[in-house]
Amino acid sequence: QVQLVESGGGLVQAGGSLRLSCADSGRSVSTYAMGWFRQAPGKEREFVAAISWNSGRTDYADPVKGRFTISRDNAKNTVYLQMNSLKPEDTAVYYCAKDRYVYRGYLSPTAREYDYWGQGTQVTVSS
Repeated sequence: QVQLVESGGGLVQAGGSLRLSCADSGRSVSTYAMGWFRQAPGKEREFVAAISWNSGRTDYADPVKGRFTISRDNAKNTVYLQMNSLKPEDTAVYYCAKDRYVYRGYLSPTAREYDYWGQGTQVTVSS
């Protein structure tokens, strides 16, 4: 099965940067779109960014546009989320996930369209 493991989270001051990594230690995800989601305490899980299987398309939630960059290295079976200019509002547990389908023609922002999830990594941005 697909086994996704996130890393790179931690505590950072406002304005700082972090790079999250998500590696698949099981089945290869190289032919699937991948997404990043986040969930803050008391809030619903929300879409952050997604990337197509060949990196030809990317999509970002409005609050992170211009600050976050999603990328992937299929040879390493890894997806990344570079987070710059971090704000306290970015504090959340960040999850990576695999799209259910090899190809759907678009990048889905809906959590239920993703079938494998990592355990999450905590990102805390202090003032």
